[in-house]
Amino acid sequence: MKLNSKQRDFLRKEAHDLDPIVRIGKDGMSHNLVESFLQAIESRELIKVKILQNSEVDKKEVAFELAEKTGSELVGIIGKTLIFYKENKDNPVVSEVLKKI
Repeated sequence: MKLNSKQRDFLRKEAHDLDPIVRIGKDGMSHNLVESFLQAIESRELIKVKILQNSEVDKKEVAFELAEKTGSELVGIIGKTLIFYKENKDNPVVSEVLKKI
């Protein structure tokens, strides 16, 4: 699902009060990180990922690579916090509202 600007704005507002669930540390991208990400986004649809200070990865590279590997949409990058969305077809939470926008 390709997001338009209104949908991205809505998702950024929804993510404002969320705490980062996945953290990227000095190891950067790993298989375990991708698995953790998929488990988290599958149940929530909208999550934040925090890049820790000891991580030497480029935030844009990591954001696009994570979105590509997981089939999710990058909603936005705010500092070292990344916001991702992926529709859950079995148990939609955010996507029901998002489709009306």
